[in-house]
Amino acid sequence: MSPTSSPAASASHAPSTPSAPLASSLSAVRRARELGELADSGVTVDVLVVGLGATGAGAALDAASRGLSVAAVDAHDLAFGTSRWSSKLIHGGLRYLASGQLDVAHESAVERGVLMERTAPHLVRALPFVLPLTPLVSRGQAALAWTGFRAGDALRLAARTSRATLPAPRRLSAVETRHLAPALRPSGLRGGLLSWDGQLTDDARLVTAIARTAAAHGARVLTRVRAVALTGSGALIRDELTGAETEIRARAVVNAAGVWAGGLVDGIRLRPSRGTHLVLRAEPLGDLPAGLHIPIPGESNRFVLVLPQGDGRVYVGLTDEPVDGDIPDVPEVPETDIGFLLDVLGTALDATVGREDVVGAFAGLRPLLDTTADGAEHTSDISRKHAVLTSGDGVVTVVGGKLTTYRRMAQDAVDAAVSARGLGAGPSRTASLPLVGAAPAAELTDLAAPRRLVRRYGAEAPAVHALGAAEPALREPVVPGHPVTRAELLWAVRHEGALDAADLLDRRTRIGLVPADRAEAVKAAEEALARAAGA
Repeated sequence: MSPTSSPAASASHAPSTPSAPLASSLSAVRRARELGELADSGVTVDVLVVGLGATGAGAALDAASRGLSVAAVDAHDLAFGTSRWSSKLIHGGLRYLASGQLDVAHESAVERGVLMERTAPHLVRALPFVLPLTPLVSRGQAALAWTGFRAGDALRLAARTSRATLPAPRRLSAVETRHLAPALRPSGLRGGLLSWDGQLTDDARLVTAIARTAAAHGARVLTRVRAVALTGSGALIRDELTGAETEIRARAVVNAAGVWAGGLVDGIRLRPSRGTHLVLRAEPLGDLPAGLHIPIPGESNRFVLVLPQGDGRVYVGLTDEPVDGDIPDVPEVPETDIGFLLDVLGTALDATVGREDVVGAFAGLRPLLDTTADGAEHTSDISRKHAVLTSGDGVVTVVGGKLTTYRRMAQDAVDAAVSARGLGAGPSRTASLPLVGAAPAAELTDLAAPRRLVRRYGAEAPAVHALGAAEPALREPVVPGHPVTRAELLWAVRHEGALDAADLLDRRTRIGLVPADRAEAVKAAEEALARAAGA
């Protein structure tokens, strides 16, 4: 199927005027209208989805694209939880091969190929990674890593992802290694190992594209709507903007609330794991055309990742630590995680990166299914295989997994709901259904818009660019030194469902990952909201 042949893909193309509504547009006006329809008409939807992270938005799209009527709600915003705190990578499953989880590894490789070649080629690109062979990496460890990279390439082949999409791994000389990673310490450097994986432009933007594609297929996508109580036949919901409560009746209910899923359905036992990333300015590390795998001393198969973002920032992560107690809305980053990541950086980099160079940090909680009965002592040992569980009264809950496999998780959850409730729906279509903005590579290359916008908006980039062309003030960066423009903020309010400054700065753009930048950008965000409201 051509990426421009679906209704959602067609709806994603540039409108006739920069402010014209799209079938996929999410806005405050659409939210109010659709929430009012549910409250006033007493309609029963086929599927109610709770949670609008990647999996929940994916379930809404999966169900809606099968022709089912869908309402999807979230107490906060799109990608408010774990889905915005990832490494922004689409992994091929190499780590799972090493731990013997062949099914998870293959599923990850298949889903990576789906995203890169069919559903979101505008949002996912191939990123080279260098594993430097420093004195701390023994020849035995290097041989093991090389075997792993070759096995990862075999996974690519088994998943039928083309060589043009993901090049082959290869060995690097010390000179080549330093060329790709000039920040590495040259002393004792024997060379490196080059591998490839998928990198997202932004995880929260992926969720936004999924949700908008669901909306283009008729799903009611409702943020700031909390599920107060959940049953197999619907939910009591509360509009968090007005406080008004109403019932939504549904033939099937999918609980995709991530780390909060256990608070909605009894018997769901989760063991959350915290993954922390640092945000650094790019300058101290020099030009980084590739990411880095830096081995963690004393660990045979764990690495700290150095991830250039192309926007003047570099992410460094990640940790894998168990979390006990109540689940916060926004996880805090402990100083111990920051110190650990800086220490590992220091084992390989020539440049000194200190605490003062950390301009931001973020942490996400992975919703791992509790498998303590299976002997997993550490959260890093818990399988990333997802689980679909059906409660006694028929609520389908999907937990576990990871960002790369969101689509398959959503498919399995909807399959379970359709089967349990006897809904009339065909098989999933999402493996070949392009997301909003997707288009063939040649078409994306020919778009009349800056490359940075194409990587974030795909086929919609000319429409975003046209906002700035029509009004030069909108071409200005929101924050000096960061590429996001005022036009992008306005687009996010008009078409991407942003309702307040936090939506704009923390999810539709990632300006908010650096607190100092966020503080400087608040005024521009408020101006965009006011302008859209007065349009």
